[in-house]
Amino acid sequence: MLILSGQGNPGDRYAKNRHNAGFLVIDDLHERFRFGPWRAKFESQISEGTVGRHKVLLVKPQTFYNETGRALSKVLQFYKLPTHDVTLFYDEIDLAPGRLRVKRGGGHSGNNGVRSMMAHLGEDFRRIRIGIGHPGDKSMVMPHVLSDFSKADLDWFAPMVTAIGDALPFLLDGDDERFQTEVLRLAPAPKHDPKQTARRTGED
Repeated sequence: MLILSGQGNPGDRYAKNRHNAGFLVIDDLHERFRFGPWRAKFESQISEGTVGRHKVLLVKPQTFYNETGRALSKVLQFYKLPTHDVTLFYDEIDLAPGRLRVKRGGGHSGNNGVRSMMAHLGEDFRRIRIGIGHPGDKSMVMPHVLSDFSKADLDWFAPMVTAIGDALPFLLDGDDERFQTEVLRLAPAPKHDPKQTARRTGED
């Protein structure tokens, strides 16, 4: 069994936040591939299903973003699975909006949810980083990630979510490079506009 998990915060208040990009991807996969009903277990919402030849468990930790690893450790312990079988989808402020990167291992880059994963599970999990852009000022990071996706964001985010579902078989087969290439081919990132960034950060 392979585990696909998202990072996010539970509850309607946070449902459309940029910080819940991972949950939004998992919700789309749940509907698209007709997974079973959500069940409350392991401090998470979990759902089982199959994608092609792969048995997959979808996980949405309900521990809040910064304690993602606590919930996932309980899932792995119950199913007796290695960290290597976990794929984590999450937002990344250090990537431009609409960019996507896949990697396994490495540091946490200041992401407290990833830090929690590493503390509980080690480094050997696959990360799918979804770029949401940096607001330009460190003091604005939390308001940025805890705000809903803007209308302009949805112009690239919705196609990306669809592309992730289209390319998912490559990811499950272990072809990370092909998955990343296919997602970005199907949902190209918007071109970066320095003037727009300046307006957003209050710079001229």
